[in-house]
Amino acid sequence: MFPHERSLVKKLADKPFALVGVNSDPNLDDLQKVLKDESITWRSFWNGEKGTQGPISNEWNVRGWPTLYLIDHKGTIRRKWLGSPGEKVMDEAIEKLIAEAEKGSK
Repeated sequence: MFPHERSLVKKLADKPFALVGVNSDPNLDDLQKVLKDESITWRSFWNGEKGTQGPISNEWNVRGWPTLYLIDHKGTIRRKWLGSPGEKVMDEAIEKLIAEAEKGSK
């Protein structure tokens, strides 16, 4: 999903949009290499040494990877996908929430 995520960050740089990741690699050194090699420029949190059983995934009730949450500009979870819904579905949902955020700020 990294190529699509990179394209979203670039395309939506001037929009009310933020991509936040949680990485389940149990080794922090390996994670640092992945972030560099994959050009991850957005905030990405480490889920700890327990990997997929770490504190973030437990707190957010994540049961599979990837799990994607779409959170609106008010902080409300609007969608949760277990597995990727596909770029088209995800892009349409993001664009809808961006339009709502921009309309609400005027």
